[in-house]
Amino acid sequence: MSNHKGHVVVLTYPAQGHINPLATLATNHYTVKSIHATTVGVEPISDGYDEESFKSVGSRTLSELISKFKDSASPVNCLVYDSLLPRALDVARQFGIYRAVFLTNSASVCSMYWHIDHGQLTLLVKQETEPVLFPGLPSLGLSDLPSFLAQPSSNSAYLAVIMENFGCLDKNDWVFCNSSEEMEDKLVKAMSGLWPLVMVGPMVPSAYLDQQINGDIAYETKPPKSVIYVSFGSMSDITTKQADEIACGLIASNIYFLLVAKDSINNLPIEFINSAQERGLVVPWCNQLEVLAHQAVACFVTHCGWNSTLEALSLGVPMVAMPQWSDQPTNAKFVEELWQVGVKAKKNKEGLVTRDELEMCIKEVTVGKRTCNRAVRLGGSSDKNLNEFVVKLVRGEVKKA
Repeated sequence: MSNHKGHVVVLTYPAQGHINPLATLATNHYTVKSIHATTVGVEPISDGYDEESFKSVGSRTLSELISKFKDSASPVNCLVYDSLLPRALDVARQFGIYRAVFLTNSASVCSMYWHIDHGQLTLLVKQETEPVLFPGLPSLGLSDLPSFLAQPSSNSAYLAVIMENFGCLDKNDWVFCNSSEEMEDKLVKAMSGLWPLVMVGPMVPSAYLDQQINGDIAYETKPPKSVIYVSFGSMSDITTKQADEIACGLIASNIYFLLVAKDSINNLPIEFINSAQERGLVVPWCNQLEVLAHQAVACFVTHCGWNSTLEALSLGVPMVAMPQWSDQPTNAKFVEELWQVGVKAKKNKEGLVTRDELEMCIKEVTVGKRTCNRAVRLGGSSDKNLNEFVVKLVRGEVKKA
């Protein structure tokens, strides 16, 4: 057998929620049992400075990067690219190398977009009370759908970008998804044969899963399961009214809390920030994985972004879901009903989660002891899937799409 080597270029979309999982894939999972570790390098490419230029300049500079290694001892033979960069597929085909698209949403949400893009389901939802049925998924209400599908006219620009990415999934050799077969087994079976789907998540560094991180957070001395962690991600915009309800709900819970407020810190009541010094801490940023891995954390009040959901699932932290937009409503539905690892906070007629509702949800997942287990362990399905990918890549055993 000839001596094949694998050289993979990983191309990520420049947003935190996209960089983190692909960086973990590149740095954590490349040393699987099939190969010996060599090096992981970082190469920049030009973004063209605006969206239109990025389409042409990004493709050209990616081509230059791959060409750079063409005559080296380890030429590039595979491109793993973020699903928001579909033009990378054309570059990979141009060079005749393997291509693998990386989905940063759940396979369930991605399947919704795919079915609609292929005309198998219509985009417009007829009745708010009428259930929406997708293959391999539980019955969904209008409020459970990604916001881009529930309100397509209000999110037309976002939806256009997303839909562009799902017309060519089956043109890839692999479709990597940051999820696991254990979490989405029925969906994986339903999509079998439609795309070359490979579940490789959750993309959480193994040191956190193995409790090998000795965190130095503010609650190091607090008892186990005694702190509420609250964060709504890097892109959520919390209104002044909602911030006020969250603040009052946290105070009423009478439990220690760590609140990551970021830009919305200006929306918090001054009285709350002053009183928080007794039972809580308000910060603009923290290392979320270190916090979630800490034994003091009792629950996670979250927007249910996919990365945050996976991290809480993997580390066994129950959630209070307060979805804002995008895929978050669907993730929250699954957290409460499919995986049963938390509760979804209900909104009132004004679209607010009230202080009383938040307090009740916090008690349900702390005092009520709604718990969750780790979704992925060493030797689990995702580890095996990644191992098989590397074996086939190194041996050249895959027929290119």
